Amino acid sequence: MKDSLCGELSVIGMRGCEDFTAEVDSFLKEWRRHDNDGTFTVDIACPRFGSGEAKGTIRQSLRGNDVYIICDVFNHGVTYNMYGMTVPMSPDDHFQDLKRIIGAIGGKARRISVIMPMLYEGRQHKRSGRESLDCAQALQELVGMGVTNLITFDAHDPRVQNAIPLCGFENVRSSYQMIKAMLNTYDDIKIDPDNLMIISPDEGGMSKCMYYSSVMGIDLGMFYKRRDYSIIVNGKNPIVAHEYLGRDVEGKDVIIVDDMISSGDSVIDVAQQLKQKGANRIFVFATFGLFCNGLENLDKAYADGVITKIFTTNLVYRTPELLKRDWYQEVNMCKYVAYIIDTLNHDRTISHLLDQSKKIHNILDKYNKVDK
Repeated sequence: MKDSLCGELSVIGMRGCEDFTAEVDSFLKEWRRHDNDGTFTVDIACPRFGSGEAKGTIRQSLRGNDVYIICDVFNHGVTYNMYGMTVPMSPDDHFQDLKRIIGAIGGKARRISVIMPMLYEGRQHKRSGRESLDCAQALQELVGMGVTNLITFDAHDPRVQNAIPLCGFENVRSSYQMIKAMLNTYDDIKIDPDNLMIISPDEGGMSKCMYYSSVMGIDLGMFYKRRDYSIIVNGKNPIVAHEYLGRDVEGKDVIIVDDMISSGDSVIDVAQQLKQKGANRIFVFATFGLFCNGLENLDKAYADGVITKIFTTNLVYRTPELLKRDWYQEVNMCKYVAYIIDTLNHDRTISHLLDQSKKIHNILDKYNKVDK
């Protein structure tokens, strides 16, 4: 019922999120066909001056509305002009535009929720020496501007929410959608401890991998990274080697689970070691596929039979070149995001959406009943 809503629903897609937001909007319109005859999306713009400076503009009133802003701060596929040069938007540029739009709302909305799939500065979540705490600072900035809830996916370290203890912070898993995509792509996977294993590429991903291992009922192994702490390369201590801890992988299919792929070098190194240990097919689940150094190294790994398939979500920008790769499979999260928005807008709990174990068990039971 309309009177049960917290406020009239409005959805804003920041630059680079237009297609994703349009698909989310299509689900909302289908479910709420009597609430809105047009669209739930809001017309906004962030025009820039020749110097690169910008402003945020909103072309309709949002007074009293329940506003959800979808922002992919890692979309380098959008550009702007500065001093005659075409400049790709950086995470800093996207974050500033997000703040500009919040500023343009001017406190008139009933509440503002930000859906930021990959958390801005999420890898700079703790301090080592004389360093800035960028993620915590960014979260506090958003809360200070009036954001009441932040929704992110598979945060690098969700404990960063301690920086905003009085504000909503939802860390959403993509586990169910990943497993579903794999089972829809391959119909010959045997989900049991004798034929399938979950592998964590480092210590930091163990909690995520333990979840997969537990709900799927299969064994877990892990690698730990040996780093050279005497030098710093590109802002971090380089990895000297990956060391494996776990049961024998010989003859088994393997799923490597991580929150993101940056260059791809680490996941290739881990996959190569697993192959040397006799692993069969190697699948990779990574919520965010950034592929910062291009795709050539993964093309070679696929051609050499090291990696079978990489699954990443459409929560961040994917280049047209990536979408054409045989080793790549996109996992669509638009319907899930629409469910979250629809539920929160009615002021209902999203616990059933965050706890995916029941849905995973259901899809595994259905898959195992099919004759292979």
